[in-house]
Amino acid sequence: MDQLTTLWDTFFNWQSMRQALPDMLKTGLPNTLILSIISALIGTLLGMLLAMAGISRHRWLRWPARVYTDIFRGLPAVVTILLIGVGLSQIGMKVWGPNPYPLGILALSLIATAYIGEIFRSGIQSVDPGQLEGSRALGFSYSAAMLLVIIPQGVRRVLPAWVNQLIALIKDSSLVYFLGLAAGQRELFRIGQDAAANTGNESALLLAGIFYLILTVPLTHFVNFVDHRLRQGRRTRTGPPDADEPLIVAGETPLPATSEGTK
Repeated sequence: MDQLTTLWDTFFNWQSMRQALPDMLKTGLPNTLILSIISALIGTLLGMLLAMAGISRHRWLRWPARVYTDIFRGLPAVVTILLIGVGLSQIGMKVWGPNPYPLGILALSLIATAYIGEIFRSGIQSVDPGQLEGSRALGFSYSAAMLLVIIPQGVRRVLPAWVNQLIALIKDSSLVYFLGLAAGQRELFRIGQDAAANTGNESALLLAGIFYLILTVPLTHFVNFVDHRLRQGRRTRTGPPDADEPLIVAGETPLPATSEGTK
């Protein structure tokens, strides 16, 4: 019983949580969102370009894209962050001063680009080649067919995988603390870690984990809902409500009505 009490006091000390909560809301949460959102936007944009280069018919585009993907997917995230954050720190000091966030965002963006690029590449290549051939037959240029027909279908197919990578990016943002953060630059994990070190209690670190769950779990369920709606289609009626009238799935052609007296 004493062990359970000690375990409870170690992880569920409400006083320690209340002390760390203001810093997490005012400093940690905004900084985590800044790191994650900016890195996600840059990684998604560059990832799409990387995916296009990876499926290019030109070797001088395809091979560098393959090498880039292998390197940044193969390296641990913390190694990439340290290599960029420490290796380019002198340049960073001259450009924006003692702020590790730009280099942290750069490292996270490079990592996200490799993963998201591979996700988009697989989604684009999963589209039936007949879609491209049909678009070209209708008069679309290759670039227009890819932009308007192939890429939207490919992105929709890999939407859950893309969001999973964004969730991983939110969690990887905690590794930026290796670059050294001032009090006002700390993200959720660093605040929880500092509070745990100062009090000898892990409750603040558990609170940081709860914040990460609040950010990631609703995002997971939301994308599952969107993916389900995209796959099932939106059911609509073609006329006034009628008990005998079947529901029509958007995008499908209704079958003609038949009766026993019709020949």
